[in-house]
Amino acid sequence: MKKYKLLLIASAAFLSVSCTDNFFDLEPSSSVPTDKIYKTTEDFNVAVIGCYSKLQTQVSYFTECCEYRSDNLYLSAPTTGTQDRYDIDQFSDKPSNGILQDAWANFNNGVYRCNLVLDKIDGADFDEALKKQYKAEALFIRALTYFNMYRLWGGVPMTDKVVTVSEALAIGRSSEQQVYDFLTGDLKQIIENNMLPQSYTGTEVGRITSGAAKALLGKVYLTFHKWEEARDVLSQIIGKYSLMSSPDKVFDVDNEMNNEVIFAVRFNKDIEGEGHGYWFSITNLSDDTNQTEALKKCYSDADDKRKELIEYTQVESKVFVLKKFKDVKSATYNTVGNDQIVLRYADVLLMYAEALNEIEYSNSQTSVAMNALNAVHTRSCSSAIQIAELPDKDSFRKAIMLERQREFPYEGHRWFDLVRMGGAKEAMKAEGHEIQDYQFLYPIPKTELERINNEKLLWQNPGY
Repeated sequence: MKKYKLLLIASAAFLSVSCTDNFFDLEPSSSVPTDKIYKTTEDFNVAVIGCYSKLQTQVSYFTECCEYRSDNLYLSAPTTGTQDRYDIDQFSDKPSNGILQDAWANFNNGVYRCNLVLDKIDGADFDEALKKQYKAEALFIRALTYFNMYRLWGGVPMTDKVVTVSEALAIGRSSEQQVYDFLTGDLKQIIENNMLPQSYTGTEVGRITSGAAKALLGKVYLTFHKWEEARDVLSQIIGKYSLMSSPDKVFDVDNEMNNEVIFAVRFNKDIEGEGHGYWFSITNLSDDTNQTEALKKCYSDADDKRKELIEYTQVESKVFVLKKFKDVKSATYNTVGNDQIVLRYADVLLMYAEALNEIEYSNSQTSVAMNALNAVHTRSCSSAIQIAELPDKDSFRKAIMLERQREFPYEGHRWFDLVRMGGAKEAMKAEGHEIQDYQFLYPIPKTELERINNEKLLWQNPGY
C-alpha cells in the first residue's frame, strides 16, 4: 500500500484545480494547462488517485447525514460548532445548513475530478488495459458520488462532461429516471466491458474491483426498488468474498482490506497527510457517547459480539475511542489510520436477502434469503433467527432492517436503510420525531439556489 498512499499525496499537487471544494471554481489554480498534463500512464494514475483522495474528505458526511439523522446517534442540545449537526438530528435543518452546503460542493468537486479523467483518457496513448481500468475507477467514483447526492437530495444536476462555469449554471435537476439511467449506465459499462480486475496484489490492493462495481450496482437497484435486477447482480458476487470469523476482525487495523471488505476509503497513519484523528473519541467513560437507546437496545441477543464494538476503550490518557475504530496513533504524525469501509460482504448478503424477500417471501428455514440473513446473524450470535418468527414479507423485511442496524452502526448506512426499506417514520417516531415524507430528503443548499437563480433548473425540495 505504500506506493498507493504516496500517490494520494502527489495527486494533491496534480489536482490543484480543486483545492477550494467549489464546483464552480473550474479553472486550474496553476497556469499548467490540463492538455499538457494528461498524457502518460503516470499522469492518469495520479489523476485517478486524486479521485480516490477526494473520498477521504467525505467521510464525515457518513456520520453527519446518516448516523445523526437516524436512530443511531443523537444530540441532546447544540454546543459550540454543532448547531448544524443538531439541526440535522432534530429534523430542523434549513437550506442554510453549513454541513449540507459543504457536502454539495465537495461531492460536485469530486465529480469534476472524475470527469477530468474521463474527458481526456480516450485520447491518450498508453497501455489499453490500464486505460480501461483507470476509466472504470473514475466511472465508479463518479457513480458513488452521484448516488450519495441522490440519496441526500433526490435528483440533482448531473453531467458526464467537463463544463465551464456558464455551462454548469445551465444544468437542471435530473429526474428519477435520469438519475437511475446515469448511475446504472456507468456501473453496467464497467461490468459488461470487464473493465476492472477481480482483485489486486501488492501495492495496488485497495483499488476498485469488479466486485465493488457489482455491489454498488446492487445497492443502486435496491434503492430504486428494482428487486430482480438487484438479485441478479448481487448473486454474481455471492461466494466471491467471505465473512470474517468474528465482527471485530473486520475492523482490525492490522488486517485491513481483508476478505470481507469489498471497497473502503483508505487512510494511512504512517504517511504524512494520509492519517486522521480519532473517530468518536471521548475523554472519560462517563461522557455522553451520543448513542441512542434504540442502538444500545437493538442487540437483543445477550451474546451478540457486535455490541462490544460500540463500547469505548482507552487508547491514551484521557482518550477513549469506539472499539470498532480502535487504533494507536503514529508517533511521527500523531494520527490514526482506520479505513472507512463503504461496501463489505455482510452488506451484500443482507442486500441479497432483501431483494429475494421483496421478490417473493418464503416461509422455509432453509430458503436462500433466510440462509443469507442467518449467515450474518450467526457470525455474531449463537442462535439462528427462526422463520417462525418471520411469518410474512413485512416481518422478514423488518428483521433485515434490524440486522443491518446491529451490523453497520457508524458505517453510514442506517438512515438510507430506513428510507429505502420504509422504516424511517416509525423509527423516528420512537425517537420523538413526527417526520413527514419530504424529510426523507434534505433541503437543497441555499448557496446553490442563489447561484443558479432559476427555479426551472434548480428548485427547492418541497416542504423546505
